[in-house]
Amino acid sequence: MPPTTRLDRRRVAAVALDLLNETGLDGLTLRAIAKELDVKAPALYWHFKDKQALLDEMATEMVRRAAPGLGGDPDAADWQASLTSAMRGLRRMLLRYRDGAKVYSGTRFTDTSYAAPVEAQLRTLTEAGFAPAAAARALLTATSYTVGHVIEEQATGVGSGGVAEGYDLAARAERLRDFPLAAAAGEEMFQNHDAGFEAGLAAVVAGVGALR
Repeated sequence: MPPTTRLDRRRVAAVALDLLNETGLDGLTLRAIAKELDVKAPALYWHFKDKQALLDEMATEMVRRAAPGLGGDPDAADWQASLTSAMRGLRRMLLRYRDGAKVYSGTRFTDTSYAAPVEAQLRTLTEAGFAPAAAARALLTATSYTVGHVIEEQATGVGSGGVAEGYDLAARAERLRDFPLAAAAGEEMFQNHDAGFEAGLAAVVAGVGALR
């Protein structure tokens, strides 16, 4: 009989992240994860008291895997470029997983994997003249924008080039024909998520400079 692979929190989280890409967050259940692991569902409750505890571990595993790209570019010319690099890294991480931004949002990390990237980002900001509290607010603001943007783009679906799938802009414009500015805004809001993210991030990074 082949040796049994030890069941631990990280292994469960890794399998859950793989399954997430197939089922999405709504379809992800402890029962489905247990089936993938070839164990009974109650075995998972030794490690996770509920689904939220599992999501916390999944978000932590996401950060463990992506941590080197989350601290900003150490060779960036200035704090703006470093913060922009960090937020691009965060977005890439979240987009690797179906509903990744929803999994990440509101969770509590189970270890300190996130601490080194956060420390690096805050150090860059404070060395650029931000007070510690202002640096924390700047980082939180940029992070909140990035997570929120990815939640929206994953909800609408993303095709090649970051273009939303399954969203009929012509039908939307027809519904809003009495509101021409709102109708025209759909082209900017629901097309090309990549360009939209970059435009919004540039505005956020410029804005948080006021905290300096």
